[in-house]
Amino acid sequence: MPSSVHTWLSGELATAVAASFEGLTGDRPRVETHELASEPPQGNALRWCQKFSSISGALWIGCSDADWHAAGLALMQAVGVDEKDPAKLKAEFSEVLRQALSAVASAMSARLGREILAAGGGESDAPAAGAAWSALAVTGNGWSATVAFGIESSLAAALEIHPPEPKSKTYELLLDVELPVSISFGRAQVPLKDVLKLTTGSVVDLNRDISDPVEVIVNNCVIARGEVVVVGGNFGVRIQQVISRQDRIRTLK
Repeated sequence: MPSSVHTWLSGELATAVAASFEGLTGDRPRVETHELASEPPQGNALRWCQKFSSISGALWIGCSDADWHAAGLALMQAVGVDEKDPAKLKAEFSEVLRQALSAVASAMSARLGREILAAGGGESDAPAAGAAWSALAVTGNGWSATVAFGIESSLAAALEIHPPEPKSKTYELLLDVELPVSISFGRAQVPLKDVLKLTTGSVVDLNRDISDPVEVIVNNCVIARGEVVVVGGNFGVRIQQVISRQDRIRTLK
């Protein structure tokens, strides 16, 4: 039976792969997970090892020739390109992996409360140390592919969340304290003479690109960054990065 960490990481990877394909093709494929009794044969054409910053262990990806070829072809056809070059198809599929693994790293950051980055990933023939294997069955519009993934035992252990130590009664009282939460889309410094000229319809340029994450500010301290979403007709923010304690202190200066 898979551990809670394995189940959680499988779900995050399935969501990330589906979102990555959707971002590149416009269609979200169906992704289902199932366990594998052992690692797939190492003769698979694509065998990817992904390590992460400040955490031990690695996540392995395995995919056969036929599967990455089908996925790569679907990615090319989605943008109207009739591409048959295997190297380019494999490169397109590898880009999906990079995006998905980056999203998984963000999920790890939120789980552990510190920044985790997908670093040093690439194809590898090295043995997967004590990995538990599962597979993603990815089904798109007219295509399908199976992607195997293995979670090394050291990575699973590093992602375990242990029960917190008992808190003092004073701490429990503080948990009911309400704090102001605001979202910052950007800032601008404008001369007073330009402020006096502002009228209905005026546009103020902010110091943030449209693709940059917004900042989540609690009690005048930036604690996280994320993307704007719509929830039930209201704006919301999906947290993508939790700021470290050191960075929070720097935002106060």
